[in-house]
Amino acid sequence: MLQIQENISLKPYNSFGIEVKAAYLAEIFTEEELTELFQNDLIKSQKLFIIGGGSNVLFTHDYEGLVIKISIKGVSSEIVDKRIMVTAGAGEVWNDFVQYCVTHGFAGIENLSLIPGTVGASPIQNIGAYGVELKDVFESCTAFDMETGNIKTFFYDDCHFGYRESIFKGALKGRYIITSVTFHLSAEAKINTSYGAIEAELLSKGIEKPDIADVSAAVSHIRVSKLPDPSTIGNAGSFFKNPVIEKYEFADIVAKHPDVVHYPTADDKIKLAAGWLIEQCGWKGKKVGNTGTWKNQALVLVNHGGATGMEVYDLSEQIIDSVKSTFGVTLEREVNIL
Repeated sequence: MLQIQENISLKPYNSFGIEVKAAYLAEIFTEEELTELFQNDLIKSQKLFIIGGGSNVLFTHDYEGLVIKISIKGVSSEIVDKRIMVTAGAGEVWNDFVQYCVTHGFAGIENLSLIPGTVGASPIQNIGAYGVELKDVFESCTAFDMETGNIKTFFYDDCHFGYRESIFKGALKGRYIITSVTFHLSAEAKINTSYGAIEAELLSKGIEKPDIADVSAAVSHIRVSKLPDPSTIGNAGSFFKNPVIEKYEFADIVAKHPDVVHYPTADDKIKLAAGWLIEQCGWKGKKVGNTGTWKNQALVLVNHGGATGMEVYDLSEQIIDSVKSTFGVTLEREVNIL
């Protein structure tokens, strides 16, 4: 049964652990509850914010509106034309879903192990890591239209995926609430270990012919070694996007910084490692008041305890200015700022 809470703390609902309050909070477990919520008169008078795992948001002040927490669960699968179609509720924890697929031999998302957040956020952000992006395995998603109250299915071409982008962050931002996502996976794995330190991690364990469980375990180990656990120290994972620049811009940078970490992109541009840029500016492991960057990964901003959202935001501004003055590159925040 739908419940709407008033004047509720959002600290348990954001991985930064920022203490702010929402005027109203509704946790949604079914599509029917969404329909019921949008028939409530409260909807007409409140601004809305949709939250999944709260792992990609920084609250800088109390939210004077209604926060809708999506907790729709459930996973199912079927074989269609030799492909495994796996559908998960938007409220499923992303890594739990990845491990479900790995355990069942469904290949395709093992490189995305241990990314924080929920399934529903994955197409919005077009999440990616270690050479794989959500769009590579995306089949479709269902979404609730907040204007009409209808459920619409979006297929790949409808979503306009880009680097950490989709139509849900662009033209349709603020209109749809994703309720489930369907992925096309495979029983025959195409192992991808070329990105980052996966190969080195596997070889250190004497694994020369890895399966998807080996890749998932290697990725998880690498992420744990680099990234802080939100349950022990507040953070939202990678705070900035890896900047993508033109080749002529890269030529200027590499002339001054020959060891710059970079990767070619499919559209003939160059992706720079934001963490490397930030580290070169002296920010890695630096503490500023109650905030700072993580000791093992400069790309991650942390709440050392008691930080406000504005403190974290101000730190990000300082980092952006620093990287801009050193490399001529403007970092873009990956985290949603409220």
